[in-house]
Amino acid sequence: MDLNLEYWQNNGKSFLSRLHIWFNLLDPSSLLASDAEIEKARCLLRSEEKQQKNEKVRNAWALSVSSVHADSGALISPVFRPQAFLPITVPLVVASFLPHKGVRPALFWHFILQSYCAGFNRANRNTTATPGNKTSAKQPLLIVGTVSYSTVVGALPQIVIQRMRVSSTVAQAFCRSVLPIPLSAILAAFSVMVVRSEESENGIQIFDSNGNSLGVSKEAGSKAIKETAISRATLFGTTATVPTLLLYFLRRAKFVQRNPLIAAPVRHISTAIVLGLMIPVSFSLFPQLGKIEKQQVEKELQALTDDRQLFYHRGL
Repeated sequence: MDLNLEYWQNNGKSFLSRLHIWFNLLDPSSLLASDAEIEKARCLLRSEEKQQKNEKVRNAWALSVSSVHADSGALISPVFRPQAFLPITVPLVVASFLPHKGVRPALFWHFILQSYCAGFNRANRNTTATPGNKTSAKQPLLIVGTVSYSTVVGALPQIVIQRMRVSSTVAQAFCRSVLPIPLSAILAAFSVMVVRSEESENGIQIFDSNGNSLGVSKEAGSKAIKETAISRATLFGTTATVPTLLLYFLRRAKFVQRNPLIAAPVRHISTAIVLGLMIPVSFSLFPQLGKIEKQQVEKELQALTDDRQLFYHRGL
């Protein structure tokens, strides 16, 4: 079991404790750490000094958990590390929610957003489903298809308004405010499920309570995908919902009615704030070291241990 999985085995037992951990891990300044600094932190954690609970050890854990993949032990590309998710997605999400004048700008921003989300899902998957990190020939096609499909469906409200020449104020409000809510949640979950489909097809590594590998389980792979898809749908669905509700109530206020131009910046700022708050919340919904009952895994794996619960790396 990798050092990072050992960390999650001993920490983050409850939602609140995981939330506290993620608020610390998502510090963007850690992106400035060099490869040598990360390797030095890992060396520290492999030594006896890791038993000491001082600031140096805490910083080493934070750097390792947020920068190194828990399956392969390889460095995650800085662009796809958890702490890069907020600064990269905020402008993309805000831009994708804008009331564009044409279809092309909407398609462009949704394409960039969906491409990044697919890359993030791929980089933070459970890599034990692909031994030797060898991807099947169909996986790149699935990723390209996912990005293309999600781009078109994400821009669907704008496409409907432009192609059907919707002029009704109520219909436009529905397309631009209500329709993006379910679309954002569904597309976020869809991206996770397709990009990480190898985990349910090939299975992922499972461990006993002592950290010993028992083999790969397709049931654990399916559970890992499901949990991550739910967390991502919660993230983007909530980010689309809260600013819409806030704007709905604000527009009833006389101050906003007298100054209608204030609505746009309020929507953009609230979208950024909600997204920033929901990222650690969504990452904390399920533990990184997931649990699965022994009865739920394949029969040949059940015979290898007496433990009632087994563990797997959920990914992010």
